[in-house]
Amino acid sequence: MANDIGWAVNELRADQRVARRGWNGKGMWLELQTPGANSKMTQPYVYMKTADNQLIPWLCSQADLLAVDWEIAT
Repeated sequence: MANDIGWAVNELRADQRVARRGWNGKGMWLELQTPGANSKMTQPYVYMKTADNQLIPWLCSQADLLAVDWEIAT
């Protein structure tokens, strides 16, 4: 069964980290952040751990939107 972006979003909402098998960088994943009392953000957002261990805001690309290789990040 192919895991599409809808599957990935549902997993993020269930507090799972997700990644794509097609990403070139090792160890990359996405996680959903829900703002807390001390956060400057007011809405949930998705961030990425990059291959060089940085945490950055994530924006879905066309390739990610249409991909069917999403999986739980390990």
